[in-house]
Amino acid sequence: MKRIFLSKLFLVSSAALFSVYGIIYACGGGDDWDFFSYNSNFTPETFADKSYSPLFLSGDIFYGIGFDTEHNSRFNDDIKSDWGNYLKGKADAATITYFLIGEETPRYSSDKKVPQNKTDIEQLHVFFKSKKDNQVSLKWGKKINLKDDKVKSFIEFLYLAQKIETVSIGDDYWSYDPVVAKTFDDLKMIQSIENVYNTTSDSFLKNRYWFLTAKAYFYSSNKKKTIEFFNKTEASVPKNTLYYRALSYVAGINYKHKKYSASNYLYAQVFDKCPELRIVTAYSFHPQNEADWNKSLAMAKSNKEKAALWAVHGFYKDEAQAIGKIYELDPKSEHLDYLLTRLVNNQEQAINNSFEVKIKSDDYSSPVVKQTVVENRLENKAKINLKAFDLVAKIAAAGNTAKPYLWDISLGYLQTLKGDYAAADINLNKAETTLPKTELAGYQLRLLRFVNNMSKIDKLTDKNEKTVLADLNWLYQELPKTYKSQEFRYQNAVQWSKNYLAALYRAKSNPVMVELFGGDAHSNSYYWGGGNAFYDNEKNLLDMKSFLAKPNKTEIEKIGAGIYYLKLKDINNFQAVQATFKNEIPEAIAFIQQADSVQYYTFLGNPFNGNIKDCHDCDHSAYQKKKYTQLDFLNTVKAMQDKLDQKEDVYTNSLLLGNAFYNITHFGNGRTFYEISIVGYGSSPYSFRGSMKKMITDCDVSRMYYQKALEAATTKEQKAKCTYMLAKCERNEYYNNKYNNLKNWWEADDDKINFLAWSNFKTLKKDYSDTKYYQDVIAECGYFNTYINQ
Repeated sequence: MKRIFLSKLFLVSSAALFSVYGIIYACGGGDDWDFFSYNSNFTPETFADKSYSPLFLSGDIFYGIGFDTEHNSRFNDDIKSDWGNYLKGKADAATITYFLIGEETPRYSSDKKVPQNKTDIEQLHVFFKSKKDNQVSLKWGKKINLKDDKVKSFIEFLYLAQKIETVSIGDDYWSYDPVVAKTFDDLKMIQSIENVYNTTSDSFLKNRYWFLTAKAYFYSSNKKKTIEFFNKTEASVPKNTLYYRALSYVAGINYKHKKYSASNYLYAQVFDKCPELRIVTAYSFHPQNEADWNKSLAMAKSNKEKAALWAVHGFYKDEAQAIGKIYELDPKSEHLDYLLTRLVNNQEQAINNSFEVKIKSDDYSSPVVKQTVVENRLENKAKINLKAFDLVAKIAAAGNTAKPYLWDISLGYLQTLKGDYAAADINLNKAETTLPKTELAGYQLRLLRFVNNMSKIDKLTDKNEKTVLADLNWLYQELPKTYKSQEFRYQNAVQWSKNYLAALYRAKSNPVMVELFGGDAHSNSYYWGGGNAFYDNEKNLLDMKSFLAKPNKTEIEKIGAGIYYLKLKDINNFQAVQATFKNEIPEAIAFIQQADSVQYYTFLGNPFNGNIKDCHDCDHSAYQKKKYTQLDFLNTVKAMQDKLDQKEDVYTNSLLLGNAFYNITHFGNGRTFYEISIVGYGSSPYSFRGSMKKMITDCDVSRMYYQKALEAATTKEQKAKCTYMLAKCERNEYYNNKYNNLKNWWEADDDKINFLAWSNFKTLKKDYSDTKYYQDVIAECGYFNTYINQ
């Protein structure tokens, strides 16, 4: 969530416009991105004015921001500019900003002290009233001419304005509970403000006091006075931002009294004429039944006012209907722009970009099947809203909107989605002739042309491949490096094109290219947790290694290899891990040396230690004289195996080898040995796919070496330790078998068995209860302690 800074009282005195009591006080949690933008190729910022951006199609309350949190500061810049022009030559920008804003207070500050600028304004008011200097007047008299009429008018306005701010400023509020509205009931003060409005001859000040009067009445307990004052004076007021802010107060009062027809009519006027308030008026708008809606329309005095009503209505309901109505009333209406982007973005949401369909569409966990390009195209074509499509085509053909290129490019894109690629080319080319020469517009056109060209391909050939190569490089390599803004929506095209190419290569029975563009590395459910099942097939693995090592790749192959998340060294590393678990150590060493990745993987604990309890965190935090890399580990294992082959120190080497192979399983302290992209990641074996789960939980090799150590042991202490280590392997095998055969997790405890008296537990108790190691096991192993105390 963004850190918001609240403006101080005085700037917002002219700024706070909360239309209806409908202010959102809870934290929005919105960010500069939205789910919809990552599922779209059509960037609305290219075409619609910035004031509409919160109203773009969104899965959140408002696009890009979540909730509206700018109530206290929406007009800060405008107000500083207005007063700056009024006081030009009388006070510098820093002074004006100080009196209007003061020091900015962090959103979450608990500091409730009166801001210094508020105190200064009050003391300057006292100075003007008494004609006697005080500390504040002496301080500011050195910086500004306090005798100047405009400076005095500025301070006196802020003195009155700050009184209203005691009720109009919204506090930070972290709750969804209703907020009790504060009222300003100093009627004499309100009357004094209105008197200044009536008597001042300065047009700038008159306009400010007019708005301040309306605002004061709005925050009083007699809100109807707002409407009376507005109706009595509006004819003489310039139709500027202040006018529409006051009009929004009138709309809010109507809203409170459930006069929704009148409220909506007034809000629509504000929406139309005051871009800064579009988000507020849209939120305050109250969609109605048809009878009430027709009353709102009947209040409109012109086609533009009717168009404005439909512009807000379309945000809540049918964009196509709103577009059609507005187009009939005012083809040049700016509101058409944002509504058309919503229409196009809405159409995109129905499109299947994954090239996958569930066997049972209503079952979230249902398996998926891969689609061919043709199957995907037919599915998406059936989802096109033909009524909306025909409307866009009709308006584009007429060419009489304010931005004909927007309709041409939109139609071209919809034609792509509909499968009419030749017609799409025509309209995209037509759009280019009048398209603004901005980076974003150029990117948008190029992206939609690429989507159209890619969509034409049913089967990959050398000829049609060339039509997309440059754009693929642009999407995959150039844009991520060079485009630093957030608006342009190209991420969806990146993933869609990968899925599209994977489908084309799947049809050509080329699993390597499928994997590069859209296999387990991109879309398979195993990717993040369970690794990559593609490499469980030995032929796939060898074919991929051969491909990655190939020097003379085609252009499309270079692109695929360039975006692939694995390199040759990663596959060699995976083979080294597999060979190690199979106890093929010379082969594992050879693979590691080819991988050249020893610097990346270091054991966090000593892999040759064997402890009573499995606590990898404890082992990781223990002192280690030596840190083992993968290659160090394998070379040490190989050296021990060589000694074992020579019958040298059989007990010690067997025990250490048992520890080594135990520690690289899920139960030991050396999980980093296997936690690579292809194998997978996870704190539980059940995060991994079946083949890898079996590999990382198999203690057969460690059990073999513990058995050898037991056979070579010469003391009871040695035999007790080997026996216990074998019991740990038994325990692990029991739980592996138990949980691997479950139909679902709800059955896990049905047998009511928490532990068993494994055979080596029995042997330890029966034969080695007189050893020190036996007592150590009792102290550290809860399983064993429970067993002997039954």
